[in-house]
Amino acid sequence: MQWRIRVDTGGTFTDAWAIGPDGVERRAKILSDGTLRCRLVAREGEGWITDSELVAPDGSLVGWICATAKVTASRDGARWIQFKGEGLAPGDIIELSCGDEAPVAVARLLTGTPAEQPLPPVDFRVATTRGTNALLERKGAKLAFFTTEGFADLLVIRDQRRDRLFSLDQPVPEVLPAFTAAIAGRHDASGHEVVPLDESALRHAAAEALQAGCTVAAVAFLHAWREPAHEHRAGKILRAAGFAEVILSSDIAPLIRLLPRAETAVAEAFLTPVMKHFVRRVSEPLGGSEPWLMTSAGGLVPASRFRPKDSLLSGPAGGLVGAAELARAAGFPKVLTFDMGGTSTDVARIDGPFTWRQEQQIGPARVFAPALKIETVAAGGGSICRWRNGRLEVGPESAGADPGPACYGRGGPLTLTDVNLLLGLMDPAKAGIPLDRAASEARLQQLLTEMRDAGEASTSAELLAGLRDIAVETMAEAIRGVSVREGCDPRDFALLAFGGAGPQHACAVAEKLGVDRVLIPADAGLLSAWGLERARRQEQRVKQMLRPFEEVADASPVAGASRASPSGERLAPRLQSEWQALAADLSIPDPAIRWFADLRLTGQDSFLTVEAEDSSASADQIVASFNAEYRKLYGYPPTAGRALELVALRIVAEERSAETSTEEFGPLLRAAAAETLAQDAPGTDGHQPRQSGPVLLQDRFSTCVIPAAWQLRRGSRGTLLLERSEPPALDSALDVQCSMFGVRLYSPVTSALFRSRFEGIVTAMGEKLRRTALSTNVKERLDYSCALLDGAGHLAASAPHVPVHLGALGVCVREVLRVLDPGPGDVIITNHPGFGGSHLPDVTLIAPVFDAQGMRVAIVANRAHHAEIGGKAPGSMPADARYLLEEGVVIAPRFLVRSGIPQFTEIEVLLRDAQWPSRRISDNLADLEAQLASIHHGVHATERLCTEHGGRVVRLEIRGILGPSTALMTKRLTGVSLDRTVTTILDDGTPLQLRLSAADGRMCFDFTGSGGVHPRNLNATPAIVRSAVLFALRLWLGEDVPLNEGLLFAVEIIIPPGLLSPDFGDDPATAPAVVGGNVETSQRLTDLLLEALGLAANGPGTMNNFLFGDGSFGYYETLAGGSGAGPSHHGSSGRHVHMTNTAITDPELLEHRFPVRLWKYEIRHGSGGAGGHRGGDGMIREVEFLKPLVVSFLTERRASGPRGLHGGKDGQPGSQTRIHPDGREELLPGAVTYQAVAGERVVIRTPGGGGWGSPQGSADFSRRVGPGEATLAD
Repeated sequence: MQWRIRVDTGGTFTDAWAIGPDGVERRAKILSDGTLRCRLVAREGEGWITDSELVAPDGSLVGWICATAKVTASRDGARWIQFKGEGLAPGDIIELSCGDEAPVAVARLLTGTPAEQPLPPVDFRVATTRGTNALLERKGAKLAFFTTEGFADLLVIRDQRRDRLFSLDQPVPEVLPAFTAAIAGRHDASGHEVVPLDESALRHAAAEALQAGCTVAAVAFLHAWREPAHEHRAGKILRAAGFAEVILSSDIAPLIRLLPRAETAVAEAFLTPVMKHFVRRVSEPLGGSEPWLMTSAGGLVPASRFRPKDSLLSGPAGGLVGAAELARAAGFPKVLTFDMGGTSTDVARIDGPFTWRQEQQIGPARVFAPALKIETVAAGGGSICRWRNGRLEVGPESAGADPGPACYGRGGPLTLTDVNLLLGLMDPAKAGIPLDRAASEARLQQLLTEMRDAGEASTSAELLAGLRDIAVETMAEAIRGVSVREGCDPRDFALLAFGGAGPQHACAVAEKLGVDRVLIPADAGLLSAWGLERARRQEQRVKQMLRPFEEVADASPVAGASRASPSGERLAPRLQSEWQALAADLSIPDPAIRWFADLRLTGQDSFLTVEAEDSSASADQIVASFNAEYRKLYGYPPTAGRALELVALRIVAEERSAETSTEEFGPLLRAAAAETLAQDAPGTDGHQPRQSGPVLLQDRFSTCVIPAAWQLRRGSRGTLLLERSEPPALDSALDVQCSMFGVRLYSPVTSALFRSRFEGIVTAMGEKLRRTALSTNVKERLDYSCALLDGAGHLAASAPHVPVHLGALGVCVREVLRVLDPGPGDVIITNHPGFGGSHLPDVTLIAPVFDAQGMRVAIVANRAHHAEIGGKAPGSMPADARYLLEEGVVIAPRFLVRSGIPQFTEIEVLLRDAQWPSRRISDNLADLEAQLASIHHGVHATERLCTEHGGRVVRLEIRGILGPSTALMTKRLTGVSLDRTVTTILDDGTPLQLRLSAADGRMCFDFTGSGGVHPRNLNATPAIVRSAVLFALRLWLGEDVPLNEGLLFAVEIIIPPGLLSPDFGDDPATAPAVVGGNVETSQRLTDLLLEALGLAANGPGTMNNFLFGDGSFGYYETLAGGSGAGPSHHGSSGRHVHMTNTAITDPELLEHRFPVRLWKYEIRHGSGGAGGHRGGDGMIREVEFLKPLVVSFLTERRASGPRGLHGGKDGQPGSQTRIHPDGREELLPGAVTYQAVAGERVVIRTPGGGGWGSPQGSADFSRRVGPGEATLAD
């Protein structure tokens, strides 16, 4: 029997589990740089006594070296070491290294093999974050990227969304390539060559890249997933040119969507040399045997078949595989996993075979690579505890490993680890490193002082209990994300906790979730390593299809006919053939294969993955599975007769494994060595098989806390089963109880707990809407927002969605409540701008939440942009509209659901029978159903809160969210005296004017002097004005405070009748048009506000609205520009600003779905205004129309460029140029609708941002209105 060694190499530590030829299990942990760190305590004979906790055979460290000495003997692990060398003294902290990679180094310790000696025969398995860390730290190869001409800036613009919604200083896009070349040559969406590959240009660019020092290349050409011929040819040329590695996107990720496919190829090329070096260094000491590498998908691959992109989440995958094995053995088929470490927590749900997500975001890259469904939240032992903006916070910032928590003694902040130490929930003697309790106590006293200075008093015990509870709530909310939000009740599951800190918080998290059983593995701190023992060889393959399902599934050569089996079910031989082709030439002998199909309704963006029993499953069986999954997700069946599209076919092949033994929970004898949590448990020696908390268990790798009211049993495999012996009491008082410590929490803690729940609700609402919607606008462009409001309709909590929506929702709800009185089970729908709407495509749903006593506790709302809702032009944004009716179907406030009964028929009639009806009624209804599903989730989640804590508490806490925002605003206004007037002129000469004044702790925004009612469609609404003011104030504060209407309670907004507050009357046929007010006037308005506040020069001042369509469809997109520079930042390029942050459709999806060809998607270099800080550059988008289409533009900043400030130069104005088939160019006006013919193009150049300060840097930046700064006046 040979050694079996399983190693998980993380970012800081490497964990290892092994079993030797003698059948004895062994464990070890070292630093991931391959070193062992310890302190020299005292001399003993010819050696040194150390403080090391390492368990290893005598002599294991022989040959290891530190800075000045070499180990000649060791015993008791590393507790006694003899050196050859000089310069060592008591108290020295030394780092010992054997010169190997961490997996090999830890293998030496486990096997007792000295340095430089060959390891014994070993079955070696490794999970590693080496690639992940290299990606995050940019420590990869110097890379050249080759893509299609016109897309050189693809990796810079990405999907044009800004990373930080409420920041003017956006980070410069981080791209991995050191060199990028765009090469002529392309195929169309069907795979036909349109332009031949320019091989000469490619060779020239390759030589230039090599000359610049690039050693690896990545290639991603447009539509290469469909036709890879150009990529294959480019690969041959680049290899011949001298690149050491060439990665083709069509090989690494043959799936539609250029951006993630390109990022996948780039990440693979960037990491390949790094990971090849790592794998080679791990393999060499193994004496010819090949190590097995863990993948993010939870399977093993031999080192020779390993791809870096597949390893980025391999450590968490190992933990989940181990958790699933333990749960099965213990008889728990449904578990929620909880893996908590120092900086983050991973959670997942297991209730059957594993499922995967196909795309991951890792640092700067979104990669196509299957990974087990694991969610990560920024909460761990290193989460920083602080008082900020009138509230307690735990995380998301972390102290990291350096300086680490305060108790590490390196000047770190107060963290959750310190809190647990001060609460007595960890044993310093078993921590493995010295802990400084006094340093933790000092940081706690600093926090108490900060709170007292803010008028909030608390005892140490109350504060510690509260901080822990806040952290526990964050982790519980993450678990709700993988259970409640996906339609599963966590009370039906057990919680399986592991990681260094998971068992320490498991029971507290379980109580939050209503879970009454917790499993703690014996090797809780090493489960990711132990999970490798249970992992199996695996291969996953996928083929993009994008074909009608009936075309692939129907066996008959006659259209519409089906060949039936004896049972009457339709056979699917073509589908079977495609599946079998995927399964050909697998490297795993006699594998177990799972067969998957990705299906969606035709026209839908997202798909559902269904699993077939085998490759011979009938078409009817597959459709039935789809219908079941659809109903599970949406809550209702798919529309009868709606055609299906087969998006992709997948297989997962794994080696077969023997059934594992089951674990019995009963009296067992204590093991010989207390090396694991379970073996360390008191009272589990067979005489007392069941023990009640409170109990603290701790080993070298993990800590477990078992509170009172929980009982524990030990299983035959060492697993601890914790069972709650009495249900927790539900609190109805304002201050909830901490069940573990019996301490009454102070109200700031309660507020922090409820804020987390409220934000979780609106985030889940948004995710539900995105997942269930049909349209590109919602699924791809993310043009929607969700909010929770108090019972009176004031915005309290919102997810970071679209700013122009969020600030308007409160106004909308209050206006609707003036005319309708919704009751339980009611949902209201409207898009009317006279009732707080923005423009007609933005449809709002509103629902009240009542408690058990019938009191209205809260209101939930969402708003989503429908790409088509009627009107004169496709896309429902006609540039020449003068009246509201011309822009689409007007929905005055009415009930979409009345007493729980949907009224969709009436809405369908409204959409169909209008003067200009919707062109895509089925899409409207589908998206409304998705909005309704989101609303129902928000209502039910808030109702659950009322059940748990009482409606009165929830109502008060929702209102309480507004208080800190108001207090912060009032505080920041103290000492600010201001009276300033600024004016800007729209392209058609209409003025926008603002007088901004501040005095005596209040601020006033007076828009008197702005234009009258606009004759066309640039009219805005008070709701839009309020949104812009709220957004600007959030930027002005510069603090991480919730975007809610508490910020406006110390603010007065004066809006005269006219452009910003038109009278809509009762007749849409005479009401003023508004579509441009929402998208254009709102941007100009925000520029005006930021200029008055001294925050930034003007941004693009437009959303650059571009629409096209015909009688059957409408497509709409907004285009980013350059943002304005500010007193301390440059503008950003190719990023959305201000009131929008919608994503743009991927180039390949655009051409696949619509009759257009995208020729250019690049930064408009040099368009930003010069200055001490430069304005950001706009972008260029060139589109060819492949059939006659109606085209519309609705844009601003075409007559003049965005204004620079304090000597900064103006940004360049935007433009759109029509290029006729004969080559004639025609400059189009900013607002226009026209009929395009097949073969013509349009080139859109978006504005650059204004500069700030003179280019020589001599500008006076002192005019910025700083919150709480010295008095300012004009």
